[in-house]
Amino acid sequence: MPEPPDCGTAPAMDKNAPIAEYMTALPHTVGSEQTITFAQTLMRKYEIRHLPVLHGGELHGIVSDRDLGMIAGLNEVDPDSTTVEEAMTQEAYTVSKDTPLFDVLQEMLEHKYGSAVIVEGVKIIGIFTTHDSLQLLVENFPSA
Repeated sequence: MPEPPDCGTAPAMDKNAPIAEYMTALPHTVGSEQTITFAQTLMRKYEIRHLPVLHGGELHGIVSDRDLGMIAGLNEVDPDSTTVEEAMTQEAYTVSKDTPLFDVLQEMLEHKYGSAVIVEGVKIIGIFTTHDSLQLLVENFPSA
């Protein structure tokens, strides 16, 4: 069984700290022309639920395991020939590495985003997901 992605050990929670301190650096990505089956295999292999989608080396959208499962489950869809582009959300929520943690959390909560893609210009440098936020909460919750 592959090891889960290394999200690192989250530092003590500081709502004003930059998201770069809590993100998963260098996330896996998928090309927009890859198939749904390819993306699902990648997600299972690395035990992840969100993939930034690239087109021409630039961020084109975001796709989740839920997006892929919903599209792949339609009768007329062949996941071996249908592209990720057909399942992705075109507008990925992006922030800079200096955005405060609390601002990212508030935006994710308000808009029900499953992830935030951290960018530097057009380069993807990290991802912060709802899983990361729950891990942060558990690690900082006072022990009983």
